[in-house]
Amino acid sequence: MTAALTETALMQALQTVVDPNTGRDVVSSRAIGQLRIDGADVSMQLTLGYPGRSQHAALRKALVAAARGVPGVGNVSVEIVTRIVSHAVQRGVQLLPGVKNVIAVASGKGGVGKSTTTVNLALALAAEGASVGILDADIYGPSQPMMMGISGRPESIDGTTMEPLENYGVQVMSIGFLIDEDQAMIWRGPMATQALDQLLRQTRWRELDYLLVDMPPGTGDIALTLSQRVPLTGAVIVTTPQDIALLDAKKGLKMFEKVGVPILGIVENMAVYHCPACGHVEHIFGADGGRRMATDYGIDYLGGLPLTLSIRENADGGRPSVVADPEGEIAATYKAVARQVAVKIALKAKDFSAKFPTITVSKGT
Repeated sequence: MTAALTETALMQALQTVVDPNTGRDVVSSRAIGQLRIDGADVSMQLTLGYPGRSQHAALRKALVAAARGVPGVGNVSVEIVTRIVSHAVQRGVQLLPGVKNVIAVASGKGGVGKSTTTVNLALALAAEGASVGILDADIYGPSQPMMMGISGRPESIDGTTMEPLENYGVQVMSIGFLIDEDQAMIWRGPMATQALDQLLRQTRWRELDYLLVDMPPGTGDIALTLSQRVPLTGAVIVTTPQDIALLDAKKGLKMFEKVGVPILGIVENMAVYHCPACGHVEHIFGADGGRRMATDYGIDYLGGLPLTLSIRENADGGRPSVVADPEGEIAATYKAVARQVAVKIALKAKDFSAKFPTITVSKGT
């Protein structure tokens, strides 16, 4: 075979390989590059727009098998690289320095596991190979320091910005680092909003692919201001199957829609209880409420987490499920949800603001 004919045959063979996370084949999605043929040896590069370290082995195996199905092909090598870029946010809102994509994790009400979801999704994205940060936006009830097992005060190297604290490879900033653990934040809305804006913009985030914002409950001043001023790539809505939780989750969803923030999907906490003693299954807070909400509003149902003691104990102990039991079923669910979120972002329109020069118009003399 000639080199040209071999390349054509290879691309036809590789087109049969579908990325299970995006549902698109690797050729038409232009994920295959640097295809080289040296006699019978073939090498190529697969570029993913999302972190998917746990998926690499299966993708590599599928590509090698497809290539070896072409007559005359001998050794096949596949390099997999991840290239996460900035994606479009609300019109007129500038991106944060050092942050490519910002994801709001919101619930509309408290007590549904929003903070637990935030921390586990952040750790799942980090486990898949992304650079990740968490902004604890709940000024009145910061919980990320405890969940991430971090204590101490942020340092300032330049006297202007604060360095985020870090654990498990994730950067974190929270008002909880700046106050005593038992100190009550008796602030009115404008003060809390200003403090949160400072936490966001005066933290020296270090080249993050994703910054997850653990939103305060409700749709009041702080949540609304955040959704308008923070450059959000998208939002994840957290709820339980309970009707009262769904009622408030719908309000949170509508808030984001009104300010032009795409909804990436719904995560349903406490979806089902499996009795560890007898195996009995009980839908304590109702069944499939999150699924119905997703269907009603035409958005994705990202996954459901069971009502289980380990999720609460791990978070309270500063070792959330994704790091406490990384190979367990709970961690696998969080990782699956995190991949879906990252893939949905990767398929969004890219942000090109950095490519355009700043134009200054001066009045002629």
